[in-house]
Amino acid sequence: MKKVLGIIGILLIFLFLIIYFIFDKRMVLYSKDLFYMDTIINVKFYCSDKDKASSIMNEIDNIYREYHELTDRYNSYDINNVYFINNNDSSEKEILLDSRLYDLIKYAYDFGLKSNGLFDINMGGVIDVWKKYRDIGEGIPSLDELKKANKKNDIILLGDNKIKNNHPNIDLGGVSKGYTTQKVGDYLESVGIKYYLINAGGNVLAGSSYNKPYYKIGIQSPDKNGISYILNSSNLSVVTSGGYERNYEYDGVIYHHIISPKTLFPTNYMKSVTVISHDSGLSDLLSTTLFLMDVDSGKEFLKNYDASAMWILNDNSIVKSEGFSSYEQE
Repeated sequence: MKKVLGIIGILLIFLFLIIYFIFDKRMVLYSKDLFYMDTIINVKFYCSDKDKASSIMNEIDNIYREYHELTDRYNSYDINNVYFINNNDSSEKEILLDSRLYDLIKYAYDFGLKSNGLFDINMGGVIDVWKKYRDIGEGIPSLDELKKANKKNDIILLGDNKIKNNHPNIDLGGVSKGYTTQKVGDYLESVGIKYYLINAGGNVLAGSSYNKPYYKIGIQSPDKNGISYILNSSNLSVVTSGGYERNYEYDGVIYHHIISPKTLFPTNYMKSVTVISHDSGLSDLLSTTLFLMDVDSGKEFLKNYDASAMWILNDNSIVKSEGFSSYEQE
């Protein structure tokens, strides 16, 4: 009798392994490149149902497209987007916004208060001046020109998805990619997709890793000579901010696109900073803000958040916050 039960037990184990193997082999990798927010966005996920995967990919495309249109400050759409907030000629005293845009503006605005104004979404005019010079590739704006461009009305959120119609100069470029990517990650989790990896132009969001303990995520060298570090990541966000992608050189000085609200000029504390957290929107906000601080101030500011950071300084030396090394590839 014991021998029979043993044989049955072994057969059941084999049957379980066969069923598991068949199911496991049905998991297929789906990948697609999107282009929104002036960025190539690669989305990868595993799914066992082809029709479900197609529906999911379409919804991801919709999420990025809708947030792209809501946060676009250069083009109008059939919605009250950032361009409309900044440029409309309506006589109405307030503007009713899509709740998604209102929530994003409030999220970034509230973080700006916590950063003592160092992260400022109301600097569109200054950003445009620097973009003009960067596109030409020569000269720098005068401080008077920048101060003039920085004259704008305050952002006043009225609640109930309404904003005062007083023509601020909102720019959400420092948060929109990370925030939207987190929304996509939340959506994937909500429909049962746990194996995924999203790379939105350096804003990386990793779910669980399929058939291995973690993803390997490379941090690009600020000198563009390969990968500086490789991180082991699973269910984490990794975002890097630096001045090495969008910049120009004039009179031997490199001017990048990350502008300090305090000076109205690019900062020069470091080459890049990488932030790891469990939220892509927060990582995006933190990486931009830390790039505008000296390292000691950044370390102190980071203590307020469940996040880790690594700074690559101008002399290529490395500074890491507590906990960052635990993510490095051994």
